[in-house]
Amino acid sequence: MIGLLRITALLPFSAGITLGRGMGNLLYRILPKRRHITEVNIRLCFKELDERQQQQMVREVFQNNGIGLIEMAWAYWGSEKFFRSITTLKGADILDEALSHNNGVILMGGHYSHIDLCGLLFSFYGRPVSTLYRKHNNPLLEMFFNGRQRFSEPLERSKTRLMLRHMRKNNCIWYAPDQDITSKDKVFVPFFGQTAATITATTKIARLNSSPLLLLSCLRNPDDKGYTLEVSRVENFPSGDETEDARLINEALESSIRKAPSQYMWVHKRFKTQPDGKSKLYK
Repeated sequence: MIGLLRITALLPFSAGITLGRGMGNLLYRILPKRRHITEVNIRLCFKELDERQQQQMVREVFQNNGIGLIEMAWAYWGSEKFFRSITTLKGADILDEALSHNNGVILMGGHYSHIDLCGLLFSFYGRPVSTLYRKHNNPLLEMFFNGRQRFSEPLERSKTRLMLRHMRKNNCIWYAPDQDITSKDKVFVPFFGQTAATITATTKIARLNSSPLLLLSCLRNPDDKGYTLEVSRVENFPSGDETEDARLINEALESSIRKAPSQYMWVHKRFKTQPDGKSKLYK
């Protein structure tokens, strides 16, 4: 699979997008469990859409995830010169102002289908960035994902002292708090109107060095004409209350995702944990 990805990185942009969309259509057909998870997520989060519109979004989610595989290959092996030419960054002044305080910046992202390519695109603007991640058990996968060193410095999220050191170097710490992971440090707050287990680690990270929190949105432009990155503030964060902070975080992420909802990775069980411990939304 890694070898195939390496080959697809040689594809011209339009051909890669077309191949990725076709791969997504195939995945839609052969991964019924993931399709069901996606259908549940879209039904819960986009109640304003009728059934036909929801199903169309589900298909588009798979298409974008297929494209995301090609974009992952481009992130690791693609032409920096080409992608630099089709990328726009909005809000650079907001980022520079936050970095001017020399406390580092928590750069909050989300699990968009083009998550790795977003890292490469952001690196073009010369701000040092460290990426929080969980170490993989499989050594081959760990070696593969270390390809992110091309555009960031991978940083295990369990190594708090090392994280603090990077903040004191005035680095951007990229971090995505939008998955339902096993953790005692979580609260239940709305996400797209649905109760979602949300980790409180963002507040704890911010306390390490009084680092400001900014949101980094990444969007593949309409008609697949390049990419737009946008840095924005998360207003009123930190609030002094972890539950309120989690609500602000989900609200900010939701506003970003709504700009291109099918480019978000709806294939994971975002709502698997519920307050009563009994709800089985994905059964």
